[in-house]
Amino acid sequence: MPRGPNRLTAAALTAALLTAALLTGACSSGSGGGAGGTTTEPSRHSADPSPWETTAPAAVGLDAGKLARVAAQAEKGKSDCLAVVRHGRLAGEWNFGGDRDTRRPVWSVTKSFTSVLVGIAQDDGVLSLDDKAAKWIGEWKGTPAEAVTVRDLLSNDSGREWTFKTDYQELLAAQDRTKFAIGLRQQHEPGTVWAYNNSAIQTLQHVLREATGKDVSQYAEERVFVPLGMKDTTMSPDGAGNTQTFMGMNSTCRDLARFGQMMLDKGMWRGRRIVSADYVQAATGRSSTKLNAAYGYLWWLNRRGVVRGPVAATDLGGARSSAAARGQLVPGAPPRLYWALGLGNQLIQVDPVSKTVVVRIGATEPRPKPPTFGPAEAARVVTEAVVR
Repeated sequence: MPRGPNRLTAAALTAALLTAALLTGACSSGSGGGAGGTTTEPSRHSADPSPWETTAPAAVGLDAGKLARVAAQAEKGKSDCLAVVRHGRLAGEWNFGGDRDTRRPVWSVTKSFTSVLVGIAQDDGVLSLDDKAAKWIGEWKGTPAEAVTVRDLLSNDSGREWTFKTDYQELLAAQDRTKFAIGLRQQHEPGTVWAYNNSAIQTLQHVLREATGKDVSQYAEERVFVPLGMKDTTMSPDGAGNTQTFMGMNSTCRDLARFGQMMLDKGMWRGRRIVSADYVQAATGRSSTKLNAAYGYLWWLNRRGVVRGPVAATDLGGARSSAAARGQLVPGAPPRLYWALGLGNQLIQVDPVSKTVVVRIGATEPRPKPPTFGPAEAARVVTEAVVR
């Protein structure tokens, strides 16, 4: 993965983060709340159409004491909320920084929602992962970018231009982030370099809008948020009105747990099909590229092999590194675990084996410092608290 320009100071990293927060917050609608803050405004829907069934941890085979210790670690790790679901029932919920309906920015967790929206569009027959993205992005026709497929964009091996400057300064400063992303050059042949590429993922906004004929936030509302009862979740636009597909969602632990449960149930929610089981398996059941065992289709995996870039999703300091290592994202944890991850260790963790979902939302820190609560700590629910 190419390196960003020169060494950037912590102050520069913080400035980049603040730029993103301010721009996103300024262009968010009144119903969504800005990505740089929180809001407790009334929900869009007056009633929860499918409330969670709560249960004691022991009733679903969780050790209450060990679960409490995980929650204590979450609180010390600057978490605002933590939710643990097993067998479809809410077995633990903690709100450390407000009430449970307070929307907060979840940053790159947005990417995993974008993945599901692409899967739904494929289920609808309006696009295929093997389609050239240039089918909808006219500017790429007749250029090296014409080789890029939708699958490449989802796998982060598209070869689209990446430097720290383009991805974390120029993209965030752009009024029209989709136009900026489309206009970048083709830096590498698709499938040859893996990069955590926000700009490339933002081009999926254009692909989805053109393929579905709908604004991406409207498509998400109709096909995911309303069916799942995610009454406190919104996607925010950039300054030109384009829905952001690489970041910008605001949500709650309960809403994200619904999404995680739908993924655990192979695309089903309370008897309703949201996305095909085939797509869930393709996105999360195996590595999408030989260049990074820890990556599916905009989801992070715990598969063993060459692991690149997991810190880039949660820590701006890690976004500059091209280091790779052999192993797992969380060593010793089950290999079928997978996550949606966002800056500051926002996360949805899904374990198909133990049938658990863990959600954590917390303080947005450009470079999180211990104590914190990330994938390794969330995995303790599976490795320690599950007793049967």
